Amino acid sequence: MDASKVADLKLFVDQCKSNPSIIHNPSLSFFKSYLQSLIFYANLQDKGGVNMAEPELHSDAKKPNFSNEEDDDIVESDVELDNTGVVEPDNNPPQKMGDPSVEVTDDKRDAAQTEKLKAVDAISEGKLDKAKDYLTEAILLNPTSAIFYATRASVFVKLSKPNAAIHDADAALEINPDLAKGYKVRGMARAMLGLWEEAARDLHLASKLDYDEEIGSALKKVEPNAHKIEEHRRKYERLRKERELKRNEHQRQQQKAEAQVNDQEALSAFKDGQVISIHSTSEVETKLNAATRTSRLVILYFTATWCGPCRVISPLYTSLAAKYAKVVFLKVDIDEARDVAARWNISSVPTLFFIKNGKEVDKVVGADKSALERKIAQYAG
Repeated sequence: MDASKVADLKLFVDQCKSNPSIIHNPSLSFFKSYLQSLIFYANLQDKGGVNMAEPELHSDAKKPNFSNEEDDDIVESDVELDNTGVVEPDNNPPQKMGDPSVEVTDDKRDAAQTEKLKAVDAISEGKLDKAKDYLTEAILLNPTSAIFYATRASVFVKLSKPNAAIHDADAALEINPDLAKGYKVRGMARAMLGLWEEAARDLHLASKLDYDEEIGSALKKVEPNAHKIEEHRRKYERLRKERELKRNEHQRQQQKAEAQVNDQEALSAFKDGQVISIHSTSEVETKLNAATRTSRLVILYFTATWCGPCRVISPLYTSLAAKYAKVVFLKVDIDEARDVAARWNISSVPTLFFIKNGKEVDKVVGADKSALERKIAQYAG
């Protein structure tokens, strides 16, 4: 590599060390992403996940950024079903329904039964439209009979009108929720519409209430399709859950990498074992934020060159900084940084604030050496 370019790179790295915030410049986003990827690789290497000597083997699989594959939705494949017997939905005007508020006299009840018997005969003769008309008359005479609705529903099934059949079956089951025929006919009608899972549920209910061979035959056709749909749904629910877990893990790793970059930037703002001079309120905020991110105790010491007690405590403050290298020791000259002194309402010096997680937890006013060292030992731990 050209020596002049190496020198430029070294200069840039030095600038980053002295002022870590420049890494957030949008024009340097590519470099920040590179730093995050280095931290990500280092974490994986510590866990035995990546051989850094052969990074090209992992260049796509281990990046902290999301891949296009993770952003794309899972495309479900079609389910191969046996759709024999499935018909187009009937969209005819709704059939006549009875008025449940009508008083049903004995004469009406008898007349309705007569119409039903006519319908049974018509069904046996294959005259389904006639049977439908007889059952409609029976329903109008006695709208409280669930069996009339269920029987007309069975005629609609024979006429390949599943929606009409379902409408009648719903009416029958509203009158009598335990009517096996209502569930049976509705299940058969739903199967004609390809509603396999709903059909299976209805037929199983009918089977529990009053099993017959027709229900068993219908279930043999419906159940395989219903099981295929259920297995298909479970498969893709599992795939989506796995995708979500993978996405969350990648996001966690990326956030961890970003946090480590931020922590490195924060740590580079400190001078372990040394006292840091502060000249503005923005500097104070920067150091306090960095200390919060790294869970460090901060001591903010306000002093002045003309202050006698300050000259007594300053050497101790410097020696304590060397002793407690993981504590952030800040020093503010109130004459040089009047805005900082005003912000902290300083009325006398020396004043020392103890700050943890962005909050003042204690302070010492005056040149109390023993109190200063005692409080540092208390809060640094």
